[in-house]
Amino acid sequence: MNEDRGLANKTTSYIRHLLYSSMTLFINFMLVVGLILAVIGLFLVPYLQYLEQLKKDRELLLTVTKLHRGTDSERKLVLRLLKMGIPAKTIFHDLYLETSFKRFAQIDLVVPTKVGIIVFEVKEYSGWIFGSGHQKKWSQILAFGKQKYRFYNPVLQNKRHIEQLRSKLPQFSNIPFFSIVVFHGSCEFKNVTQIPHDVFLIKAWDADSILDQILTRNPLARYENKWEIVKLLAQATSNGDILDVRLQHIQNLRALEPENTQRNFSSEYFVPFPRLWRHKPK
Repeated sequence: MNEDRGLANKTTSYIRHLLYSSMTLFINFMLVVGLILAVIGLFLVPYLQYLEQLKKDRELLLTVTKLHRGTDSERKLVLRLLKMGIPAKTIFHDLYLETSFKRFAQIDLVVPTKVGIIVFEVKEYSGWIFGSGHQKKWSQILAFGKQKYRFYNPVLQNKRHIEQLRSKLPQFSNIPFFSIVVFHGSCEFKNVTQIPHDVFLIKAWDADSILDQILTRNPLARYENKWEIVKLLAQATSNGDILDVRLQHIQNLRALEPENTQRNFSSEYFVPFPRLWRHKPK
């Protein structure tokens, strides 16, 4: 009897130990699984949110322009304007305004508003920027002065664009134009002087405040025929869909400024966005 009781006690103790060990292993397993799921969630959820935001931005951008038009910085500015509440129908991107036979002025962005027409020139640079509002060329300094590049004065460039626009319609002589030169990238205005009072030279993150300043501090413009303006700007935008027009414009720029054409021509055909954004023009 004692032997049977001892055996029973040992069996019971063994079963309890086995159950305890199994329960411990199960709990540890669930903790590991939970930890793995938490880590996956920590990285996966933000990534999925990022992809969803990319998709939304892509759809929003397509209300104004095509994914192969213009540069990355220009498209970012278009998105910024849309998210500020600027109506898509009033944003005209990557315009090719015909100035003479087979010659076009490429204008980054034009936005007709209640106070006048805003013309944007968009640049992307790193390093230090030096220049004057009246100099033909500005300078970009890299590597602490070891590298120096010159580029056409964007203030004068946008001034010329506004002059070319004004020449297209008689009513433009009575409508205010606003010039905004926007720099994307990590550049620093090291010594940029004598900027005309009617020109806004800004970094990309200042676009919201400058646009609000223009819209709230100026009187309403007196448009004679808004549809005439829309037709002109829409036609200039459509010109950019014509391959021959773009190629001819590139040739004209290269002939004018062979050492610095000011535009990354590969961006005319390839989109520097994540794969979700990639699109080849038909």
